[in-house]
Amino acid sequence: MASEPQGGLTEYIQHHLHHFKPVQISEGGFWSVHIDSLTVSLFLGVAFCLWFWSKARKATSGVPSKGQAFVEIILEFVDGQVKDVFHGDRRILGPLALTVFVWVFLMNAMDLLPVDLLPWITHQFGIGHFRAVPTADLNLTFAMSITVLLLVIFYSFKAKGFGGYTHELFTAPFGAHPLLWIPNFLLNLVELLSKPVSLSMRLFGNMYAGELVFMLIAGLFSAGSWILYGMGVIGYAVWGIFHILIISIQAFIFMVLTIVYISMAHDHH
Repeated sequence: MASEPQGGLTEYIQHHLHHFKPVQISEGGFWSVHIDSLTVSLFLGVAFCLWFWSKARKATSGVPSKGQAFVEIILEFVDGQVKDVFHGDRRILGPLALTVFVWVFLMNAMDLLPVDLLPWITHQFGIGHFRAVPTADLNLTFAMSITVLLLVIFYSFKAKGFGGYTHELFTAPFGAHPLLWIPNFLLNLVELLSKPVSLSMRLFGNMYAGELVFMLIAGLFSAGSWILYGMGVIGYAVWGIFHILIISIQAFIFMVLTIVYISMAHDHH
């Protein structure tokens, strides 16, 4: 259930940290299928695509509507960031950066909904656990960052060729001496693997912390005291305003790092 806590604030928070996962591969939380994260992220992704498609379909060269103007502001902002970092062909990287920024922002923005809203709705259909913030799920942030890693590897081979990229892995940054091949490769491997780890953990950590703060504030609403209830209302409003900045910055950082990593893949040592 997603109603007020009956076993204290700790039990309330622990209850809300459970995912809806009818399929679990193992006892470890990482190796499980979280239906709530997949459902919300897929819904927001489709909504984003339909939103931008509808605005592009109705776009006019005259005086734009408010919706078209808003979309154009986002497009110009993202294109400007890509142009500043990447100086090659932006036909693929531009739409990719736009997708990353808007999609991550929308998933982060789910944290602004009342904590008990979606769990209460899903409880009416017999689903006891449902977390509304996909980016507070380590599985999803790792999946996104691994996708970025695969793109980095793909563009590395595309820009430098199989022989060129392999040569770079074994000869940079220390030199081409055979005794330095293994140290070069290990260092490049650590650098490569650190990218998805830093991407995923940064986004997950910030959104998970924000989710916990909202749960703590929500616990005050059910504490049985008008003073605590008032503190909860004020705290939710203040933290919500501040959290808008956090979710925007996290989406921006994820987008910029994606651009930077792919841009680095085109560089030659």
